[in-house]
Amino acid sequence: MSRDSNTEHMFLTRALEKILADKETKRSHNVQLRKACTTALVDLKSDDRDGAVRSDSGILPHPDMKPYVNADRFFLPFELACHSRQPRLVVTALDCLQKLMAYGHLIGNTPDPTQPSKLIIDRVIDMVCACFTGVQTDDGVQLQIIKGLLTAVTSTVCEVHERTLLQAVRTTYNIYVGSRNLINQTTAKATLTQMLSVIFQRMETQAIVEQQKQQLGTELKSDVERSPSPFTYHMKTATEVLPTVKVTDQSEEESGAVDHKDTSVTSDERLATVANPVSNDDMMRETARWLVEQVLSQSLAQLQAETASEDVETASQLSDGSNLDDLPDTSGSTYQMQGATLTSGGAIKFSHVLQKDAFLVFRSLCKLSMMPVVDSHTDPKSHEVRSKVLSLELLLTILQNAGPVFLTHDMFVCAIKQYLCVALSKNGVSPIPRVFELSLAIFLQLLGSFKVHLKMQIEVFFKEIFLNILDTGSSPQHKWMVLEALSRICADAQCVVDIYLNYDCDLSLANIFERLVNSLSRMSQGSVRHTQHHGESAESPVTEHMMQVKAVECLVSVLKCMVEWSKDIYVNPNTTGMMATTIEGTTQSSQNVAFLRASGTSEAHLAVDEGDSGMGGSGPSTPRTHRRMTSSAGSSSLEDLRESNPLLSAALDAPEEFAERKQRKDIIEQGIALFGKKPKKGVKFLQDKGVLGEDPGDVAKFFHTDSRLDPTQIGEYIGEKEKYCIDVMYAYTDMMDFSGMDFVAALRQFLSGFRLPGEAQKIDRLMEKFAGRYCETNLSTGLFASADTAYVLAYSIIMLTTDLHSVKVKTKMTKEQYIRMNRGINDSKDLPRDYLEKIYDEIAQSELKMKPTAARATAQRTGSMTTGHSEKQRRALYALEMEQMGETVKAMMEDVSRRQTKFTSATHIEHVRPMFSACWTPILASVSVNLKETSDDDLVRLCLDGFRCSIRIACVFGLELERNAFLQSISKFTLLTVSAGITEMKPKNIETIKTLIAIAHTDGNYLQTCWHDVLKVISQLELAQLIGTGMKPQFITGTAGSTAGGVSRSQRTDGEVHRSSSDLKRMAAIQESMGETSSQSVVVAVDRIFNGSVRLDADAIVDFVEWLCVVSVNELSSSQGPRMFSLQKIVEISYYNMPRIRLEWSRIWRVLGDHFNKVGCHANEEVAIFAVDSLRQLSMKFLERGELPNFRFQKDFLRPFEHIMKRNRSVHVWSCILCCPVMLNMYKCKALTGIDKQYFKQKVLPDERNGI
Repeated sequence: MSRDSNTEHMFLTRALEKILADKETKRSHNVQLRKACTTALVDLKSDDRDGAVRSDSGILPHPDMKPYVNADRFFLPFELACHSRQPRLVVTALDCLQKLMAYGHLIGNTPDPTQPSKLIIDRVIDMVCACFTGVQTDDGVQLQIIKGLLTAVTSTVCEVHERTLLQAVRTTYNIYVGSRNLINQTTAKATLTQMLSVIFQRMETQAIVEQQKQQLGTELKSDVERSPSPFTYHMKTATEVLPTVKVTDQSEEESGAVDHKDTSVTSDERLATVANPVSNDDMMRETARWLVEQVLSQSLAQLQAETASEDVETASQLSDGSNLDDLPDTSGSTYQMQGATLTSGGAIKFSHVLQKDAFLVFRSLCKLSMMPVVDSHTDPKSHEVRSKVLSLELLLTILQNAGPVFLTHDMFVCAIKQYLCVALSKNGVSPIPRVFELSLAIFLQLLGSFKVHLKMQIEVFFKEIFLNILDTGSSPQHKWMVLEALSRICADAQCVVDIYLNYDCDLSLANIFERLVNSLSRMSQGSVRHTQHHGESAESPVTEHMMQVKAVECLVSVLKCMVEWSKDIYVNPNTTGMMATTIEGTTQSSQNVAFLRASGTSEAHLAVDEGDSGMGGSGPSTPRTHRRMTSSAGSSSLEDLRESNPLLSAALDAPEEFAERKQRKDIIEQGIALFGKKPKKGVKFLQDKGVLGEDPGDVAKFFHTDSRLDPTQIGEYIGEKEKYCIDVMYAYTDMMDFSGMDFVAALRQFLSGFRLPGEAQKIDRLMEKFAGRYCETNLSTGLFASADTAYVLAYSIIMLTTDLHSVKVKTKMTKEQYIRMNRGINDSKDLPRDYLEKIYDEIAQSELKMKPTAARATAQRTGSMTTGHSEKQRRALYALEMEQMGETVKAMMEDVSRRQTKFTSATHIEHVRPMFSACWTPILASVSVNLKETSDDDLVRLCLDGFRCSIRIACVFGLELERNAFLQSISKFTLLTVSAGITEMKPKNIETIKTLIAIAHTDGNYLQTCWHDVLKVISQLELAQLIGTGMKPQFITGTAGSTAGGVSRSQRTDGEVHRSSSDLKRMAAIQESMGETSSQSVVVAVDRIFNGSVRLDADAIVDFVEWLCVVSVNELSSSQGPRMFSLQKIVEISYYNMPRIRLEWSRIWRVLGDHFNKVGCHANEEVAIFAVDSLRQLSMKFLERGELPNFRFQKDFLRPFEHIMKRNRSVHVWSCILCCPVMLNMYKCKALTGIDKQYFKQKVLPDERNGI
């Protein structure tokens, strides 16, 4: 006997002997077990003898024969042992079966003799699963069941599919839920994870193998068709040679039918020696290769045909008896999917049984996660909660490890829509924290992998769950988990832009991005109250602060995503040198980059700009894209790429189109808001804007389709007596089809879209039109004699609803009273009594009301929880309303699962512009409020990051209003430009100063007029540094008469400052707080602003110089005495920027010349002399450059001397000016030409002053 057979018999013999020797087997009720074990042992010994004889005979076994257990002879003892319910016997039997399956001795692919429709392996799994009888099952038996099922499912020999596979998974699942042994629970959970991994991995592997087979078959087929076979080639050669062979034994007529037996040798010799270009060996190899290819091709084709028809069954044959009737019905046609077909009858066909296994397991887990949890069983250790948590954890594992088939196959996408999203709608409002947390994790996985397919589902989840929890009095724990999920979403740039593009720019969907930013802004400012739930401790200030920080973090992440998305058009002056690039000039480049982003062009076509250090570090974890397109000719342009790949042209999204949609949507929302206050004005506004037609049918359709309209106002509008409103009401009613509907059901549908007005005349008009429409669409019923009957009955139903369900009515109408009220309404006849009784019972059970929505449920919950209830009552109301909201969201999920919508993946940079325009106001409020009120370092850092990112976005896209708002706000927080004293400065204000300087350094090309705020802060910073070093004590004492920097000067007597002891203490405190402003990092950062001016572009340097001159004028005109800090910096930047081209320098000097004219005529001689001396130094530097004949720029450069000489009456200033020509000549004689000397003599030195 072979080695495998010996191992098999060893397992069997030991197990059977152990069972037979057990004392439980010797009991009377186990007679059949003893007999079966004895018989099996005898048969095994007989097989051993037969094997020995065969081995002695030397006869080898057939290679295809594989040893396996004969179920009829050897399976029965183990089955009886399991049925005995004795733990020792069951453990022994299960252990042996597990080993037989593990070593490949038990295959089970033969039919079961007792039930031919099943296989042996199905019977084995049924028996193993039956050993688990509930919580009372022995721990050792549970462990053996887990081991056996895991071996069967993961074995490469045993094939467990469909119902049997589901049973194995379900049993392991039940062991985890029902077992009290922690080890068994852990083992069962790990086993389930491994089972699911194997199931879905096998499906993915099978799809890859099938794809490779198809590719191989296609390649072989094309090779055969492209190249002739060796037989064709050699037969052609033989045909050319054979006519030359002399055939003498046959006549001329019979020469065409040559006897190949007689001529074969001669022909072969002639072929081998004359006509065949290859040897006989080569010919044989070619022939063999061709034969192998032919056989392989035929075999592959046959295998593909067998695989395609193998295991094709409908999913109605499931163990739970459920059908797939809730999958989408595509108008009665067959729903085609990749590898699977879903018919209109609900039957689905799978391409392979492995695909079916994965689908059934996934669907079962989804249904398990939807099992309700009773309020009394919300304990995390209860079976219901543990079952729900386990199912959600397994679903999350499947999504995290999903392969290409699961991610792209239409069948699984459909299953996610139909089952998983509906399950999330229930669990997404669960009060159990772990369930809620897992639901959020699953949603994040779906958002990352399936957002293209789940556009409508994502909207429902955001709008009805995320935003409702953030905006209402939900528990702090739930809010925190939502914020954690949002922080991950907001860190993905692609996801953030996609959300804006697909929801905020869609006319029929909610503004998810805008509402999300608004909710986060409110939460970050602490304007959302929270409610205590389910024994939670009252919310502490620490928890409130943590949520505020997390909300600000989410907002900053959104800003960083926009910075990341738009960085391709950002120009960093510190890495690009002196450039004149503007936003308008980079439009083509941004389009090219967007196109490459969509088309996946190689990185070699892009140039990297790594000089931006402003937004690095804690930014979102998105792939770093490249900054600029290279200037290579030809293929780098967008048009060339489109021509080379036409399919990519459709991948680009058009920003203009989406901007137009967003603008139209904003108009509609503005009209809807106006409609909520004044319905007629709202309709008129929309018609004037051209978004709503003048025809009453257009208005009626608008009322039907837009769920954002206030239903109360709709009822008021269509109930008006004006002709146009009546026409709208008629059109609104005529759009409804009541064919075949019961009268009460039709009335419910009619009233589902609006609220009945309270005025009786309006109700009368509505019921009259409804009655006419109902009779018009139900002519064949014959129940009502005329429309008058329907009108009276409808009105009576409205009265009955008010009577039975109004809390104000104490005495309710009885059924007899209602019947009497409707006597004789059917053309003087009565309606059938049972018909009226049925109407009464239906209205008593369910009142007429509008279609429920999650938004209305949220509003009701918010109102009910804030109206004087105790904490216990609020918790009960919260639980009730959350349950109702869950049902509403579930209905919405089921409704949208059948809708197909187009999802657009964003690629263009220009989408950031409208995004930021829509969200900058709440973001500014959030970062400003928090920066003002907080002292937390982390929150301060986040707020400053928010300012930096916002200013960067506004600068890059030329949003002047937004840029000015953020820059002015952050300038105020430096406390250097406000009237509040410097004594209030704190460490966060120092950090704000550093941030503002960093913004000026990295975004200087875009600041324009905002340079005024930056340079004003730098000017006051220099004063603060002097105060910190004790060099300007006169600027500290006193509080009256604040300067621009917030400090004042006391009265001085004889040049000395009188200071009291309190002033000295105050001065010491201020100097200590100002010490950080004089740190090396701050000083270097300020110097970098002026040194880096040489790298500003042509427009930016003019703005910089212009506003520096304005600040300098303010310094010189200060009431505390002139300061020349900015004037010194003007001289410095003039030196730095002297190498610029004359076209740029002339623009700069136009500003500087005017400023020197003013400063040179200053009343303070020190200032004027400093200005003249600075002019002299600049002239010496500038005149070194020389000038060609007939140019006058050097003369223009010297004109300030003339202006000062004429207008300044100071002798010292005149003397300084007169020394300038001498100094210039001494410095470099050639620099001052004769023309310049003559200019000095005639222009600079007037006649009346030549004698000086």
